[in-house]
Amino acid sequence: MNVEVLMEYVTYALIVIGVLAFLVSIITQVIKEMPGLKNIQTNAVALVVALILCPLAVVILCIYLQITIMWYYIVGSVIAAFIVYLVATGGWEKVAEMWSRTKYNKTK
Repeated sequence: MNVEVLMEYVTYALIVIGVLAFLVSIITQVIKEMPGLKNIQTNAVALVVALILCPLAVVILCIYLQITIMWYYIVGSVIAAFIVYLVATGGWEKVAEMWSRTKYNKTK
């Protein structure tokens, strides 16, 4: 395998992980405000969203590219869901921490 082709695949993988992490963060913040999910930790909700979204994205991509869905695609997407979860929660926690440090407190 050529190094250029390998770098191209690595770039595509990083783009996909970034987009999926962004979607997991957005979906988590939207559904976290639902009445039944307010008492559940945000990290747990993000993990479930990632575990649903990643295999769903693989299935949609296989249908779009007209590729036969193999069992190891799904297993790989579940493993990738943990990476997406870590990126989504780590990034969100940093942003939330910065916001809480600079947020205006109305009680003062």
